[in-house]
Amino acid sequence: MEGLIELNLYGRDYEQELRPLIRAFLPNAEFDVSHYEAEEAPMRELCDAAEPTCLLSANAAYDWSFACILMEDWYRIRVYRNGTEVGRADGDDVDPERKAYRNRVAREIYKILARETGVSLPWGILTGVRPTKLVYEGLENGESREAIAEHLREEYLVSEAKIATSMQVAGREREILQGMNYRDGYSIYIGIPFCPTTCHYCSFTSYPLERFGKLTDAYLDALTKEITYLGGCLPGKKLQTIYVGGGTPTSLSAEQLTRLLATIREKLPMEHCIEFTVEAGRPDSITERKLQVLREFGVTRISINPQSMQQRTLDLIGRRHTVEQIVTAMHMARAAGHDNINMDIIIGLTGEGPEDVRGTLAEIGKLDPDSLTVHTLARKRAARLTTQKELYEGLEAHGVPEMLEASIAFCEEHDYLPYYLYRQKNMTDNLENVGYARYGKEGIYNILIMEEKQTILAAGAGAMSKFVFHDEDRIERVENVKSLTDYIDRIDEMIARKADFLAGNAGDL
Repeated sequence: MEGLIELNLYGRDYEQELRPLIRAFLPNAEFDVSHYEAEEAPMRELCDAAEPTCLLSANAAYDWSFACILMEDWYRIRVYRNGTEVGRADGDDVDPERKAYRNRVAREIYKILARETGVSLPWGILTGVRPTKLVYEGLENGESREAIAEHLREEYLVSEAKIATSMQVAGREREILQGMNYRDGYSIYIGIPFCPTTCHYCSFTSYPLERFGKLTDAYLDALTKEITYLGGCLPGKKLQTIYVGGGTPTSLSAEQLTRLLATIREKLPMEHCIEFTVEAGRPDSITERKLQVLREFGVTRISINPQSMQQRTLDLIGRRHTVEQIVTAMHMARAAGHDNINMDIIIGLTGEGPEDVRGTLAEIGKLDPDSLTVHTLARKRAARLTTQKELYEGLEAHGVPEMLEASIAFCEEHDYLPYYLYRQKNMTDNLENVGYARYGKEGIYNILIMEEKQTILAAGAGAMSKFVFHDEDRIERVENVKSLTDYIDRIDEMIARKADFLAGNAGDL
């Protein structure tokens, strides 16, 4: 535990940018943030006349204190540890544009914390979800790979290893998307928020079947109405990919799954669809009949997600299935004719070390999936691993960077190429999630959603539609309610939200 952090901000508000950066160095600390309005002229006079100790001071009760006077085009930063100053930065004639200003301030704080903690963050000051987006857009704008690499290195302090990964991923993304006219198309996400049980690391909108199974048919009634609306709301565009996620879609019965997929086939314009993905997810939700149903309705890609092949880990994280069930599910899927199967693993899981991940990878190698997604554990605020963290004391993972290196080596050895990458808040060791696939087996939807290249309509509880306005460099979001019962009761309102948005933006998409 790194104790308490005091963050005092005068003038410009950069809390949302600075807090995740500081937390990347001090992941378990608690924040006490204060904002102060400050006028430009008095602040300048105070700082020019003498050190404004009344402002740039430290409270010794905090383990770390950050005092930041952030004016229009200049700043004063002081960092204290246990009441003693350990770093300062003064900037004058700073570019006032928000991104440039933010990056300069972040670099100053990064350098102080790196020196004081001995920690080097592989992604530098990049704390956003989509680090490869910078590379992709640079390549699209005709910039050289050398210039893009230099920008990542100097502006964002990104490590050489992550620069290389970003270049490889963005290059593959461009290669895949150039083969489709994604601007004239759209995708659809359909959420099934039911699971056999809730995993202890999960905070997604999901409802355990044992408590909420009686609502599945009513949910499908509401979902059918929303899917029917989505099928006709963008008549000038082509539906290119469909992704059915969750939750665990295969937690539905075979009959309910048949109903859902039949609705999709009947209500959506499928003639230009090049990818139809369904997350099979939990192996304890998979049966031969469900796998056959997926094939019968033309699903082209599925996921079977073990997360770990260590039984003690599965038990610890609330995955109520066995390693043997994972193996059986994969064999059943191949026997049913599925030829594009993804598997997910998570590195940094409770109680694991590098040897456990190497063991998991060895077992996955025997199953030979077509793609592998390697997630790094993110500590979700609402997940059981966080809310009941006292139950897991002494069981923290160790050697997570070594786990990542093992996964990279495994993918290289088995001909899996990285094709999409994203990050989340509070990721272990400030790492990332990477999707690997054999050539031609990539998940196109994953690229479209991560790089925000295409409008994605979303149906279901907690689903969020994302509208991309290419000519305006603008993205708008329309959300559905998260509550399962609210979604069922208010389905007409969920449809109206999207209809009203589209009516107000007619002709702009």
